[in-house]
Amino acid sequence: MTKTPQIIENAHNQLIQGTVLQGDLICSGNLKVDGKVVGNITSPSRVVVGETGIAEGEIKCQNAQIYGEVNGYINCEDVLVLKSTAKIKGDIKTGKMVIEIGAFFTGNCTMAS
Repeated sequence: MTKTPQIIENAHNQLIQGTVLQGDLICSGNLKVDGKVVGNITSPSRVVVGETGIAEGEIKCQNAQIYGEVNGYINCEDVLVLKSTAKIKGDIKTGKMVIEIGAFFTGNCTMAS
């Protein structure tokens, strides 16, 4: 089992549009995905999947904003925001969730405190 890394202050990671990563991605700060990740994403901080971003696999994080596409399980401890351009296919477990008009979500959602 992969351990979640500790947060490193001011650590920002970005996977730019046109980049494809196959394998698990573990980071110690905020992450923005504008490319494609085929594998699991783990961050003790915030994960943003941009409008051009695609994530195929589990996302485990503290907070998340989804503008793009996620095919897989989202485990967000605090707040998950699905923006109007989001397309989610998979189950969600989160503390709180905001869904903007236009967002697409198919799957099951569990709200946990």
